[in-house]
Amino acid sequence: MTETARDRILARLRSAPREEAPRPPEPAIGTAPELSGRIDQLTTRLEAMRAVVRRTTAALWLEALIALLRERGWSTLLYAPETPLGAAIENAWAQDGDGLPALVAYAEPIESFKERLFTVEAAITSTAGAVADTGALILRPDGREPRLMSLVPPVHVAVLQAQSIFATLEDAMRAGGWAADMPTNMVLVSGPSKTADIELTLAFGVHGPKELIVLIVE
Repeated sequence: MTETARDRILARLRSAPREEAPRPPEPAIGTAPELSGRIDQLTTRLEAMRAVVRRTTAALWLEALIALLRERGWSTLLYAPETPLGAAIENAWAQDGDGLPALVAYAEPIESFKERLFTVEAAITSTAGAVADTGALILRPDGREPRLMSLVPPVHVAVLQAQSIFATLEDAMRAGGWAADMPTNMVLVSGPSKTADIELTLAFGVHGPKELIVLIVE
C-alpha cells in the first residue's frame, strides 16, 4: 500500500462518525434484597455446599446451640474465652452444663496448645459477616480467635448475626471499611473443607473441617 492510499484510509477513519459502545447500567442505589431475602439466598448457597444451617433468634440462640450440642453428643467444644461469644458460652455452661461438652479454651500459645487442639471434636467461632450471592461466611481471625479454630477441628460451628449478611462482597467491604482498615487475614468459608483428586472424586474434610454448621441469629 502506498503512503498516499494509507493516508486516505486513515483520513476516512478519522472523519467517520463515532458511536460510543453502550455502557452497562450503574447499579441502582437501594435495590438490594431485603434481609429475609439475603438470609434465604445465603442459606440456599450454603446448603448446596453441604453446610448445615439453623436459624434462630437473639433471645434463643444459646438454647439452639445447646440443643445442637446435645443432639450431636460431642465431648469437647473449643471456644475463644476473650470474645463476647466466649463469655456468653461460659455463662450458659456455668448455669447448667449438664450433658454438654467440656469447654476447651483457646487461651495459650500454639506451641503449648498444639496437642490439645488436635483432639477437640468441635469448635465454635463468631463471624464478621456473610455474602449472600456467593454463599460465603466472612471470618476475621485475630489473636483472640485464631484461624486454627475454624481450620483444625473436624466440626466448625459458626455464629452469624443476620444483620451482617450482605448482598455482595463489595457491599461487605464498603460497610466494613476495608479500604481504610484492610484486614491482614480475612477468610471466606462456603462449606466444609473439600478437595478433588486427579479422577475428580470430591472428598470432604481432607484439609479442614468435615462439617460446617451455621447458626444464623435473626
